[in-house]
Amino acid sequence: MPEPGSKKYDTRRARLRKDAEAAGTPDQQANEEANETLREDPDWRSRGPRTERGRGPKGERPESTD
Repeated sequence: MPEPGSKKYDTRRARLRKDAEAAGTPDQQANEEANETLREDPDWRSRGPRTERGRGPKGERPESTD
């Protein structure tokens, strides 16, 4: 699954934006539509932090319920 900011994600977003512009959508709105489309699709959504470090400083992390 591509993550936001990856080359695959950016390529897909650019393609969606180009399609929206070709359909007559204004530039800024085409950008927002492409972002929203990718956010709604579970295959393109961010999976969150992959490591403990990605969750933030240890003192500020929510307590786990293990």
